[in-house]
Amino acid sequence: MKQIIIALVALCIPALSVAAGGGNNPYVVHAPINMDDKVSLQKGAQIYVNNCLGCHSAQYMRYERVADDLGIPHDVMMENLVFTTDKIGETMQSAIPADLAKKWFGGVPPDLTLQARVRGADWIYSYLVNFTMDESRPWGVNNNVFKDVGMPHVLQNMQDELSEEEFKERMADLTNFMVYMSEPIRAERERLGAWVIAFLVFLMLPMAYMLNREYWKDIH
Repeated sequence: MKQIIIALVALCIPALSVAAGGGNNPYVVHAPINMDDKVSLQKGAQIYVNNCLGCHSAQYMRYERVADDLGIPHDVMMENLVFTTDKIGETMQSAIPADLAKKWFGGVPPDLTLQARVRGADWIYSYLVNFTMDESRPWGVNNNVFKDVGMPHVLQNMQDELSEEEFKERMADLTNFMVYMSEPIRAERERLGAWVIAFLVFLMLPMAYMLNREYWKDIH
């Protein structure tokens, strides 16, 4: 039975790796995300709205939720991060109607709300920093992580103005925001989890100590 369980675990590990987006691609690296870094998340939100939302919706997120979670005043959110007639309580929809997107691109660009959970943070970040010039492609770029992907470089017009370090930092901010979108409660859940574990340890240690003392008291 033990051998069967080990064999099943061994079979599952590669599948889990692929599901997380890593696989055996040498270009996939660790994503430097920090869910407690509100400044990074705010920058990521700005990059997403300015460079991604035009084609990719985030239909399961509301502007109001983003503003409240990331500490952005509603008036600042509306002035700087909502460029349509949408209201603060509406979801983040792409500016391109689905029928036009399908006509122009051959398919509707995917919604990105949950992509970080589907692909994994490492895959998202590695994909964003691995665009390369390729004149044979429609947008003049290709990608080492997702070969022949049908989209332009996220910051193609700005990359020449940024150092490599600055560019990777911005892509880390964008990845951070996408991870937040995929599970907005994650940071709070992790903070609460630490308190719950501390409480359980505080509660159980005295009981474990007394039980141990009672168990060993008659054993010499």
